[in-house]
Amino acid sequence: MDLVTILPLVLIAVVFYFLMIRPAKAKQKKQAQTLATLGPGTNIMTTAGIFGTVVSNGDEVLVEISPGVIIRMLPAAIAKVIPAEVPELDTPDGPAAPGASGPAA
Repeated sequence: MDLVTILPLVLIAVVFYFLMIRPAKAKQKKQAQTLATLGPGTNIMTTAGIFGTVVSNGDEVLVEISPGVIIRMLPAAIAKVIPAEVPELDTPDGPAAPGASGPAA
C-alpha cells in the first residue's frame, strides 16, 4: 500500500476523533463534575425538564419536586444544577411589571 491509499483512511479517523469522540469525552467530564457537586438542598433540572431539590444522593437520587412529593431517579438523568438565587431583572425605570412586554408606544 502506498501513501495515497492510506492517507484518506487516516484523515477519516482524525476527523471522526475531533467531531465525535473528543466532544463526547468533554460532555462526560462535565456531567461527572455536575454530579460531584450534588448534595442535599441542591436545585436541579432533569433531562425531562423537571425542576426539584435534591434530598439525598447515592446510587439513586431522591428529588423533591413539590412539598412532600419525592421521586427517585438515576444520577445520569440530572441535566444541570440550577443556581440557588436567580437575579431579578430590572429595567432603567425600575423592576419590570409582570406581563409587561416593553415600553409603551
